Amino acid sequence: MKRAGFVLMATLSVHDKKADDHTFEQFFPHIMREAINERNFVKKAVNWALRQIGKRTLVLNNKAIELAQELKKSESTSSRWIATNAPRELTSDKVQTRLKKKQWKNGDHA
Repeated sequence: MKRAGFVLMATLSVHDKKADDHTFEQFFPHIMREAINERNFVKKAVNWALRQIGKRTLVLNNKAIELAQELKKSESTSSRWIATNAPRELTSDKVQTRLKKKQWKNGDHA
């Protein structure tokens, strides 16, 4: 059940192009809470959801990276794994370039 919820979060973040950032910001407390789950499939689904949400916009990208930094402080090995794995993709040149182009294209030049 938990895995399915995070898979839905990840899938929604990829396919719902009209959803605003606030929709996905609401998932962050759930990601934070369940990142301690040591079950492999749940841990991977939480990581996937965080990465997919963080690849939507620069704002969500920054918030996802901040959440990962918080997870680093955890005593949970699962949380620390997510905190190491997710930022690797979220801070990559490929993702950052795509998000900056998307921001520019949408007219948000801030």
